[in-house]
Amino acid sequence: QVQLVESGGGLVQAGGSLRLTCAASGRTFSSYSMGWFRQAPGKEREFVAANRWTGSTYYAESVKGRFTISRDNAKNTVYLQMDSLKPEDTAVYYCAATMSRMLVTTTSYNYWGQGTQVTVSS
Repeated sequence: QVQLVESGGGLVQAGGSLRLTCAASGRTFSSYSMGWFRQAPGKEREFVAANRWTGSTYYAESVKGRFTISRDNAKNTVYLQMDSLKPEDTAVYYCAATMSRMLVTTTSYNYWGQGTQVTVSS
């Protein structure tokens, strides 16, 4: 069982930065691949970034070059550094954990956090 708690969301102007943090419980955190997803009002939840347990990282095209996912296994934490934010990045951001090889689909993930709101003003 893995419990995930996100933090770090907030209101920021376009062009600004935020760092989201996802704290995980459990002693097998390093065995999980971790993902960040987001959901804007009226839209489906979409893939943002993932960090495979091996260290490989993957990004949605819309955030590539602006967002960086990283993890600290000693702290059971995964981060999402978001730079050059745009109004279209506004959404609730969710952290998720999986042992699946598939990392870009919501159905691959077994554990989810409660989400943190990110609002980017123009």
